[in-house]
Amino acid sequence: MIKMINKIVFVLPFLFLIGCDNNDVKNPPVTNTTNNEPLQLTYTITNQYPHDTSTYTEGLEFHDNVLYESGGQYGISKLVTVDLKTGQSTKKTPLDKKYFGEGITILNDKIYQMTWKEKTCFEYDARTFAKLKEFTYDGEGWGMTNNGKQLINSDGSSNLYFRDPETFKVMSTIGVTDNNGPVANVNELEYINGYILANVWQTDMIIKIDPESGKVIGKADFGGTKEKYFPEYAEKAEVLNGIAYDKATNRLFITGKYWPKIFEVKGLTEK
Repeated sequence: MIKMINKIVFVLPFLFLIGCDNNDVKNPPVTNTTNNEPLQLTYTITNQYPHDTSTYTEGLEFHDNVLYESGGQYGISKLVTVDLKTGQSTKKTPLDKKYFGEGITILNDKIYQMTWKEKTCFEYDARTFAKLKEFTYDGEGWGMTNNGKQLINSDGSSNLYFRDPETFKVMSTIGVTDNNGPVANVNELEYINGYILANVWQTDMIIKIDPESGKVIGKADFGGTKEKYFPEYAEKAEVLNGIAYDKATNRLFITGKYWPKIFEVKGLTEK
């Protein structure tokens, strides 16, 4: 997650839903039993959708057939619902200019949205966006997800924090590790089928984490995605960030900060 104020990128014209003529398959699975390296995960990009290039994506969530997105940057942070086919926002709540919006998750029909340095988490009604509560916490806010009972957030370190959704109190903490030790810069999170997928800031990597142990069991490298799918915009688009799962249809979506596309991906959600 790049923490700087960038010039606002004007919205490019949106494209309608495009099916990939040549599915992009990367990283055949490899098991290394000698040093416990995570598996190199196979994935396939199956569809592309337009994405608002003015959004500095910090959180992405799919809930009851609706796509939600949290955008960052001071002065333009927001919470929106998005029409997947057009990329246009259908509902929007701007944050006060003093807040930098971060990760979101939805639990019990409530949206939780963290902020970066402001130590504030907002709780909204998922249908109306009416603000219900504000919580305070120590440290920074980065990504967020939930396991059906607890909220789970990252703070840019190698730690994940499990929180009570009623009080936002930390109930437990785990450290994310791979064969080389702690994995820093854990960012956007998505809990899927008993595992957590996470973006790693400043990389094109999505990691798959066991939430019981914190161990990274798999990695998927999305390097080259920008250059292949929107080369004319590759320099303006920033880091990969944004993972959303539609459990009703078993569809996984990824995007990045200021990216002109959201991608539908298969191969990372299996148990």
